[in-house]
Amino acid sequence: MAKYSTGAQKKVKKVMEEMKDGKLRSGRGGKKVTDRKQAIAIGLSEARRAGAKVPKKKV
Repeated sequence: MAKYSTGAQKKVKKVMEEMKDGKLRSGRGGKKVTDRKQAIAIGLSEARRAGAKVPKKKV
């Protein structure tokens, strides 16, 4: 199984905390994120852009 880097784990943790505080928003419309899986996906996406080791997306 593929492993996530510590940088990716920290990014997901930060995003999850934002979601719990009600501060996480998504997309151009800026709707509030309430779904746990969506928050994780946003965190992993940000980690990928930052260059952290994250497994490729499943198609």
